[in-house]
Amino acid sequence: QVQLVESGGALVQSGGSLRLSCAVSGRTFSSYAMGWFRQTPGKEREFVAAIRWSGGSIAYADSVKGRFTISRDNAKDTVYLQMNSLKPEDTAVYYCAADTSRAYSDSIHDRGDEYSYWGQGTQVTVSS
Repeated sequence: QVQLVESGGALVQSGGSLRLSCAVSGRTFSSYAMGWFRQTPGKEREFVAAIRWSGGSIAYADSVKGRFTISRDNAKDTVYLQMNSLKPEDTAVYYCAADTSRAYSDSIHDRGDEYSYWGQGTQVTVSS
């Protein structure tokens, strides 16, 4: 069983920064791709960013490119999402997810159904 616990969500003013963390336990974290998604009430879950098991391949949604940075520390079993220049439209519950379908895969995914395990989410609110 894999457990993912997000932290770091908060209320921040437009233009501010936050760093989200996702601590993973239960499997060999360093073997699997990880992703961040977000969701607001009444809207579908939205891809934010993903990172390969080695960190060598990264993908971002166009809406966050140039402002958000995904990274991972395999020694700490943790994936991060650094969010800069935040906008009110970034307000959402942010979820991290683990793709455990294949260890050491070259692929990273932007579809939620490719991910096997999810955290409980952390709220990010950006005020204008």
